[in-house]
Amino acid sequence: MKKTFFFAVVLLISQMTFAAPKIQHVEPLCWWTNMEMPLTIMFHGEDLSDAQVSVQQLNNGKAMRGACHGLVPRTQHNAESPNYLFVDFGVFQPGTYRITLKKGKKSATWDYSIAERRAGSRERSSFDASDVVYLIMSDRFVDGDESNNSTKETREAADKSNVNGRWGGDIQGIINSFDHIAKLGCTAIWPTPLLGDDEEAWSYHGYACSDYYHIDPRYGSNSLYAQMVQQAHAKGLKILMDMVPNHCGAAHWWMADLPYKDWINQFEEFTNTNNCFTANYDINASDFDRKLSNRGWFDHPMPDMNLENPDLLKYFQQWAIWWVEYADLDGLRVDTYPYIEKQPGADWLAAIRKEYPNLNIVGECWTRPAPAVAYWQSGVKNFDGFDSNLPTVMDFPTEEAIRQALENDGKGWGNGLTRVYDALTMDYLYADVNKLLTFLGNHDMARITDVVKDKDPRRVKLAYVLLATMRGIPQVLYGDEYAMTSKSDDPSNHSYLRAPLPQGTEVTPEMQDMFDFQSKLFTWRKSEPVLHFGKTMHFLARDNTYAFFRYNDDEAVFVFANASDEVRVAPTENYAEILDKYNPVGINPLTGEKVDLSRLDVAAPALSTIVVKLQKK
Repeated sequence: MKKTFFFAVVLLISQMTFAAPKIQHVEPLCWWTNMEMPLTIMFHGEDLSDAQVSVQQLNNGKAMRGACHGLVPRTQHNAESPNYLFVDFGVFQPGTYRITLKKGKKSATWDYSIAERRAGSRERSSFDASDVVYLIMSDRFVDGDESNNSTKETREAADKSNVNGRWGGDIQGIINSFDHIAKLGCTAIWPTPLLGDDEEAWSYHGYACSDYYHIDPRYGSNSLYAQMVQQAHAKGLKILMDMVPNHCGAAHWWMADLPYKDWINQFEEFTNTNNCFTANYDINASDFDRKLSNRGWFDHPMPDMNLENPDLLKYFQQWAIWWVEYADLDGLRVDTYPYIEKQPGADWLAAIRKEYPNLNIVGECWTRPAPAVAYWQSGVKNFDGFDSNLPTVMDFPTEEAIRQALENDGKGWGNGLTRVYDALTMDYLYADVNKLLTFLGNHDMARITDVVKDKDPRRVKLAYVLLATMRGIPQVLYGDEYAMTSKSDDPSNHSYLRAPLPQGTEVTPEMQDMFDFQSKLFTWRKSEPVLHFGKTMHFLARDNTYAFFRYNDDEAVFVFANASDEVRVAPTENYAEILDKYNPVGINPLTGEKVDLSRLDVAAPALSTIVVKLQKK
């Protein structure tokens, strides 16, 4: 009787201890053979800690007998939450595998796919200074499939009467616009985040991710995203993915059950970042400011991720690699890069670049002093020895200089195009000026046409000539090819400038003229390696003009920009040190006219440019 009671108690305890495990999330979703990054799968569900892990290979859906040698569990560890399990696997051959998590006599299974890595994946090429990047605000750009504007799986429905709401732009709209983008002369596309963002409101921007491994159903699906990349490649276009490792969205499923308390940076009450990422290199900075910069939340619905947690760092490394491999991506753009914990951010990028040595990654380092931007570019010899592993940075200093040069008449010492000259004097700070993403505006700032004086299209065209011929990788904000303006008297309200791309009869003759100008400009740029990787020599003037040569051993492009309201004669005699190396008679590729730079009467009308292609003598 006593023995029976003892065994009954033991059985009851074992049933209480080993509740039936339940698997709800498995990430990464799948993996590949021959990867540099080892595979660690994060299992989430119910009561998964300390589960025994076993694997069987499947054949036609049936488990094969005997030991499994294609996917082998090696080590595992629990999280603080009992509902997570992290398991390291050896990956040896493609196939479908049944992973079993067992506790006592109860178990849960999950079928997992290992694919053969595509040939040449590791050595893939990327975007560079020979490209022109086209930036799309995904929800606003083009609505290609009205059936997915609102879905059962997502909380915020489409409402085109709400300027801060979702309007229905989607992946199909991007696909439908490939010919338009290619005709403009752009060769790479950067859509704002397309992953799940399931906030109740204000989710259209996509920067508060609720699911790192699935496309938001209002945009399409994972398979449609991969098809978009494939179809882009067929059109000669590249695709960049916009990634946000600094913060997630409050609607992310793990917010209800964090693996660790320090999975996100937490405070007793809501605490913003101080937006002072300069504290990362400021020798006078306090630890208080430095930590608040990296750990404060970007906004209320954007919990700040803590990449100092090694499991989270590995999660984000695998996440980026997974999307490159799954969708065959051509590059990455990283949002709010300096707000990430400094060294873990560099380690995150190092893992991606180890997997894809030629992959270009551009980071948003939104500050204006050139030294503050250059600090974040990989290869810069920083005083503290830090290397971010970030190949390309966004050139905010030059963007500001061009906009300020054209927002007024440019009169006064140091104003006008002198600002652009001054911006380029800082090029010595960068490890590689050809790996600067140059731009006139983006989705987070007033459109260039809203900024220039009198919204004058001549000023806009002048700005685009500078963008196309200066060093760096040009980026165009969608709609600026039509000189779009904000739909509000306050262009600083981002929601009003993020309007849909005009279609059909919405395109006026003036808009078409701007498109045709940029199309000719960027199409010509494609065939000019000297503009992609040539050197720069520029000449100072105090009359609101700016002259520079892009040159190499065989050819040069001369640019003379006149932002004044008067005709200006180019002082060609001042350019002898470089002009003497080339035949001074060349062709203006934008007009087809012959230009003789040996003459002293080469003149540019008010608010115009002269561009001349020159050959070596």
